[in-house]
Amino acid sequence: MCGRYILTQKAEVLEKRFGVSVPETIKIVASYNIAPGKYAPVITNDHPHEIQLFRFGMTPSWMSKSSLLTIARSEGDHNSDNSPDYNGAKGIITKPAFRKAIRSQRCLIPADAFIEGPEKEKLSKPFVVYLRDKIRPFAFAGIWDSWKNPESGELIYSFAIITTVANELMQKIQNRRCPVILHRSDEKNWLSNSFPLSEITRLLVPYPGGLMNAYPIAPTIKNPEADDPGLIHPAGQKLMQETIIGSRSEVRIAGMADGKKEREKGKDEK
Repeated sequence: MCGRYILTQKAEVLEKRFGVSVPETIKIVASYNIAPGKYAPVITNDHPHEIQLFRFGMTPSWMSKSSLLTIARSEGDHNSDNSPDYNGAKGIITKPAFRKAIRSQRCLIPADAFIEGPEKEKLSKPFVVYLRDKIRPFAFAGIWDSWKNPESGELIYSFAIITTVANELMQKIQNRRCPVILHRSDEKNWLSNSFPLSEITRLLVPYPGGLMNAYPIAPTIKNPEADDPGLIHPAGQKLMQETIIGSRSEVRIAGMADGKKEREKGKDEK
């Protein structure tokens, strides 16, 4: 995973979807390019009923210098060749940077979609990857930590997204990793402080590729400062066709970028 994702939902949508509140001190701003170092909404196990803003890119509490660990491999040091068939040990539970967090500092990371590219070209050939049937927002499985700057005394709260092996869609993009996307029914357990670690690691699997899709966009997304709707305008066709059969006609399901066109079509048909 290249470490970019999208979240454009308003506060009230996040509140309803995740059963949380957004404090008045927090302003939720739509972002089409959440890059490392930016602050984004999270829901943590110690505050499961409210949204907080943490920095994307985790610094473990014991580090002497700030870091931006944006991803945490579920396999840890295992599966060095990123085989999609790997189903062995979840080495994240022993990695020094993550072993405490995976046990007691887990979080949900709300998202509408994420940005990924082939293993070689990376964000020079990016795709918007989303869940079909307009399932957004959804939640990545994340971990978080707090780090105190030894010079300024500032306490920084930060998070990382857990990744796993590639599903069939990510393999079509020629990328060998996939962020862990939780099924809605698993989100409560992910935040539970009493859920067994063995059950937590069983959740670290790829989301079904058949329930996802992707389309190419321009490499402008590489600029971490760029952030506008034009970034996710399609630059080509979706990797897999999506259609639904309606009572009057067969219509193409809108992706991330063409919802406006679908709404206009609906008005014309009335």
